[in-house]
Amino acid sequence: MTDLPPSSRPTLEDRPRKRWVQPVLVVGVLLLVGVGAWLAWGWTHTSSPAAQAAKGKGAGKGGRFSVDPNRVQPVTAVPARVGDVNVVQTALGTVSASRTVTVHPRVDGLLQSIAFSDGQLVKAGDVLAQIDPAPFQVALEQSEGQLARDAAQLNNARLDLDRYTKLLAQDSIAGQQVDQQAAMVKQLEGTVKMDQAGLDNARLQLSYTHITAPLAGRLGLRQVDAGNMVRASDATGIAVITQVHPIGVIFTIPQDTLPRVLARMRAGEKIPVDAWDREQKEILSHGTLVSTDNVIDVTTGTVKLKAEFPNPEGKLFPNQFVNVRMVVDTQRGVVIVPTAAIQRNAQGTLVWVVRADGTATLRPVKTGATEGDNTAIASGLQAGERVVTDGVDRIREGAKVEVVVPGAAPAAGAPPRGEREPGKRGFRKGGKGKPGGESKAGGAPGTQ
Repeated sequence: MTDLPPSSRPTLEDRPRKRWVQPVLVVGVLLLVGVGAWLAWGWTHTSSPAAQAAKGKGAGKGGRFSVDPNRVQPVTAVPARVGDVNVVQTALGTVSASRTVTVHPRVDGLLQSIAFSDGQLVKAGDVLAQIDPAPFQVALEQSEGQLARDAAQLNNARLDLDRYTKLLAQDSIAGQQVDQQAAMVKQLEGTVKMDQAGLDNARLQLSYTHITAPLAGRLGLRQVDAGNMVRASDATGIAVITQVHPIGVIFTIPQDTLPRVLARMRAGEKIPVDAWDREQKEILSHGTLVSTDNVIDVTTGTVKLKAEFPNPEGKLFPNQFVNVRMVVDTQRGVVIVPTAAIQRNAQGTLVWVVRADGTATLRPVKTGATEGDNTAIASGLQAGERVVTDGVDRIREGAKVEVVVPGAAPAAGAPPRGEREPGKRGFRKGGKGKPGGESKAGGAPGTQ
């Protein structure tokens, strides 16, 4: 091994320096990384708007992001009132025409003309079509000629009978001849009656060539065109007429509701029924219940009912599906609250009640019938107590609330909002101030 020259060998002064330089560099790098991470965390959690907002919200008790329990929460509340609520039975119904008639020709012949258009509204007696009347006119004339001939023979036979009767009185002829003549007169009288009936029938068949509407209603699409031979035995007929004013609706209700309906019908009441459109946004017509079916469907436990509706504008169409609402009963003098105030959870049905001291409490109630935006309260609430209809997500048990009544006037003698005298507690400039001041309705917190 070759020895290094003296100039390249490490000296005693160089060896200790290499031992402490490397640890110092490592510690320095670690300190720099730590300081950078700390600065980044502080900037993210203390300088962002969200962090500042969260810090402001967490100023109270309950944790960093909890709401201040001492803050007065604005809510909308209305007093419970006493009134009447209708018990409404809803169902899906099918519109049914009061009467449906298929127009058939009553005689066979050539369809000469059509006097209606598809979907036309017609009245009873309006001419719909015309069959060629020529063959029936000829048959009528033949019947008239035959009647005239037989009538002349009858008249001559009656004259002969009168003469024979006079001669018999003079004992100039035998009585047998008079009897034979009298029988001849009777025979001719029968013939004349048959001829008259034939004439009337020919005249009637001729009238059948004018096809008329048997009832008022709406025509459907025509089933045959002019120029075709039509017969009374044709199954399709010429057209179909449906009576649409008034019109019926058939719907079903549960069998448990039937006794109350029958009781009202036996009492002579006209039970109101409303027909709504498919989206239940528009009332198509107001009607009344007219009849019930005589059996209950054992497979569904329901019974069919029929209501009748005026339909002058044609909003109801045969076989149309409609939503039916029928007033089965009326609960009178019950406590009523807006349906928006009803809350539901695992324990049942509840409402938030605003007490006299301006605090909110959750109270269980038992609800009754619902009609529109109102719900009857069977128990758990008294008339006059205020229930919260909006803002329930911002309150808790015992929390202070500020009741806001939309559209309410300020209290008598109270200055308008934002115009209290300076120096007074709760003074707001431009309507802004600390929470817990004057409500939007102009009253103190927790009052209407």
